[in-house]
Amino acid sequence: MTIRLPRLSLPQLCAVALAALLLAACSSTPAPRGTGDLGLVIERASGQVAVVETAGRSRLATVQGLGDLSHAHVAYSRDGRYGYVFGRDGGLTKVDLLLGRIDRRVVQAGNSIGGSISQDGRLVVAQNYDPGGIRVFDADTLEPLSEVPAEYAPGFRSKVVGLADLPGQRFAYALFEAGEIWVTDLSDPRQPRTQRYPAGRQPYDALVTPDGRHFIAGLFGEDGLALLDLWHPEQGVRKILSGYGRGEQPLPVYKMPHLRAWAVAGDYAWLPAIGRHEVLVVDTRDWREVARVPVHSQPVFVMARPDGRQVWVNFAFPDNGKLQVIDTESRSVVETLEPGRAVLHMEFTPRGEAVWVSARDDDKVVVYDTETRRPLAELPAAKPSGIFFTSRAARTGF
Repeated sequence: MTIRLPRLSLPQLCAVALAALLLAACSSTPAPRGTGDLGLVIERASGQVAVVETAGRSRLATVQGLGDLSHAHVAYSRDGRYGYVFGRDGGLTKVDLLLGRIDRRVVQAGNSIGGSISQDGRLVVAQNYDPGGIRVFDADTLEPLSEVPAEYAPGFRSKVVGLADLPGQRFAYALFEAGEIWVTDLSDPRQPRTQRYPAGRQPYDALVTPDGRHFIAGLFGEDGLALLDLWHPEQGVRKILSGYGRGEQPLPVYKMPHLRAWAVAGDYAWLPAIGRHEVLVVDTRDWREVARVPVHSQPVFVMARPDGRQVWVNFAFPDNGKLQVIDTESRSVVETLEPGRAVLHMEFTPRGEAVWVSARDDDKVVVYDTETRRPLAELPAAKPSGIFFTSRAARTGF
């Protein structure tokens, strides 16, 4: 049987061809997606970042041209679409995770080690080594709005470390050479107002508790930490854990530990001890030491799983090929893992069922099941270091 097709006029043929083209275009357009399971992995040697998704444990895109990422940090916009990447060369790059490209980029300092975003998501603040201080930018346009020089004496500026966002459009940070904690109110971002508090010798990093109340700076120049109650700043800084290494010779420090809000699990903070192979356990209700957990080597990142049942620890060179898992109930190490050479960073998925681990010298990221501690996946990555998921957008102090 012969089927006869109707003859079409030229305008009708053009309409059919256009419809076919539109249908083909629609079929190749990616489905809309949210940002809740996305993240960025820093590939430090090549100045690029990988856009990843945690649900399928896959790499979605590569974004190049971010400069020196040898020490990089990421903060996220409120909706999780944009990651603000702070590079060591002073670059501040706004990355669009959905389109996989740079949205905006400025070079705002000579040497920068991180930054943060304000409570309302409208301000991005960079902390700088050179020139020492903080700089404030419009989160949408990256327009510079103001600067707070960390000048602690005439002609002397300090490196800024430990910058953390606080409720009320405020930011707290520590000044390494000055031995101070500063709190800057950016309610009017063009007219910052700053309060200064003596802290102790050489604060090297800091954290703000998840409720935004307490700011704690570790002290490199002395045993102990500096605690500022942000509900009652008029009381000044209180020293906690003073003399935790008293009577013992400190070990050489090969890499400065890091402090962030991830160290808090339930009523306890789990903190790396400077120059010791220990994790210190502190009761956040009275800020007294309650225990010490011996670990493999000098801890760098001490990170609590979101439910607080586990704490994962990585270590400084030359013992940086291992991870240890601490059970917070027994306060003991329950697992030692070897993900690869030079384990630099880890990040829990939003609800903590998995943790992503960067092994820089093996050019890979390893994903572990946190219950079984068995590997779930490996992703190739070029000299990976920091891993940052968009779930940080909803958390204070990240």
